[in-house]
Amino acid sequence: MLSLDPEWLISVGVAAFLAIVFLQSGLDKVFDFAGNLAFIGDMFANAPIRVPVAPLLVCVTVFETAAGLLSGVGALVLVFGGNGTLAYWGAIFAAISLLMVLSGQRLSKAYGDAAVIAPYFLVCCLGIHVLGS
Repeated sequence: MLSLDPEWLISVGVAAFLAIVFLQSGLDKVFDFAGNLAFIGDMFANAPIRVPVAPLLVCVTVFETAAGLLSGVGALVLVFGGNGTLAYWGAIFAAISLLMVLSGQRLSKAYGDAAVIAPYFLVCCLGIHVLGS
């Protein structure tokens, strides 16, 4: 059910935003796993500890894709008059995904890339707060 209620608009907007970001990122990793593995392997080449890149990439891929799917379906459910439970879980999975990526970027000393995560994480926090209310 369409509404002009600010909380509803923010809920749908955040869910749609997270769906776009995480479906693109997750599906890119699914369809170009080898390319992403090579890129991330290069990032961790100079990390201070040895990192099992392939299993961690699979884990991030699963979480990102789940975040995108939950957020996308959750946005549709909200638009058609349902509750925000799926979108809420999408925001949680998105936040966890970003924390995984942030950890990797900090570990690989990609500090500039890590800083870019903050606005996305804030959108996830906003989603968790609004959708969890």
